[in-house]
Amino acid sequence: PVRYIGHEINQVVKDPDKVAIRAGMAFPDVYEIGMSHLGMKIIYDQLNRRDDIWCERVFSPWVDLDKIMRKENIPLFGLESQDPVFMFDFLLITIQYEMCYTNILQMLDLAQIGIFAKDRREDAPLVIGGGPCTYNPEPLAPFFDLFYIGEGETVYFELMDRYKENKKAGGTRKQFLEMAAEIPGIYVPAFYDVTYKEDGTIECFLPNNEHAMPVVTKQVVTDMDSVGYIEKPLGPFFKVTQ
Repeated sequence: PVRYIGHEINQVVKDPDKVAIRAGMAFPDVYEIGMSHLGMKIIYDQLNRRDDIWCERVFSPWVDLDKIMRKENIPLFGLESQDPVFMFDFLLITIQYEMCYTNILQMLDLAQIGIFAKDRREDAPLVIGGGPCTYNPEPLAPFFDLFYIGEGETVYFELMDRYKENKKAGGTRKQFLEMAAEIPGIYVPAFYDVTYKEDGTIECFLPNNEHAMPVVTKQVVTDMDSVGYIEKPLGPFFKVTQ
């Protein structure tokens, strides 16, 4: 049960009425696996340094809680607030290994936001994929609104700023995705037509929206000194994997 209660050392709690953006940083595996991952903690720390953003952690529940959540209709929640993920603006999912792909579908299903991107409501959280498996995003493309290809420290703030700008202007979900598609490293699957050869490899990859770039370029941190580091790391209550 300690996996789900939050309240750990150095967790970040903010007033949801005083932030412009709520994000869930999701690791599609159980707590003790996700809490071993440094990359998740870097994004969590980086986003929470901004006063206008509150980033919470989201993990895949183990099979015992999964059954209870489905039976009692309890939606997937953020660890810090216990609020349902469907109340957030973004669900950021780090995709570290292929074995977690089914867990991603489990999380989207439990979140009650729609498994397929095309089925999501206008006010549903925008689902972003990041991490090493996004370098071959097509197997997961139908389930994500956008992918961030590269190291997350480089353009996440620009992405959040454009979201705020679009929200203030009363823009639609599609208009934000068009703004996002212009940022280097952002891949919006809905804005591309992909055809395949008989062996399953990609034959053609063409934009179908004028805002989409012909080539999505992986983003890399070139100056480590400019990124910053975690000054207050999260301290779990029980032994994690690493």
